[in-house]
Amino acid sequence: MAAESKAYAKPLPHLDEENRPWWEALKRHELYLQRCRDCGATRYYPRALCPECLSSQTEWLRSRGAGKVYTFTTTWQNATPGFRESLPYVLAYVELDEGLKLLTNIVDCPPEQVRIGMPVTVVFDDVTPEVTLAKFRPVP
Repeated sequence: MAAESKAYAKPLPHLDEENRPWWEALKRHELYLQRCRDCGATRYYPRALCPECLSSQTEWLRSRGAGKVYTFTTTWQNATPGFRESLPYVLAYVELDEGLKLLTNIVDCPPEQVRIGMPVTVVFDDVTPEVTLAKFRPVP
């Protein structure tokens, strides 16, 4: 998915040493997840310490980017600049095949057709030259 030519009006993430590999992978149109090398727990969102055992031993695993809609809401009204231009939009938790849930948007689908359990796949939205977002669309 290519970004529009006008400036991106929504908030952008702050890249730091904990999350930089996540954002760099998205920029390459790849979805990676963290896994603890000590206890094996996978995690999202990216962070320095494992929330299960507090280990700092982390590895990155490539995800297939396939999953299903776990839950969602459709936003029909939002007066905030950047968001009002995208109305209506679907905010969802997608449960990846690897078991993690990601907060994201469902795109390329009319909001009234989104369903819990609907199979989805990752798409990459290059919103600026530096930032790419992971969004999901229905599997054809």
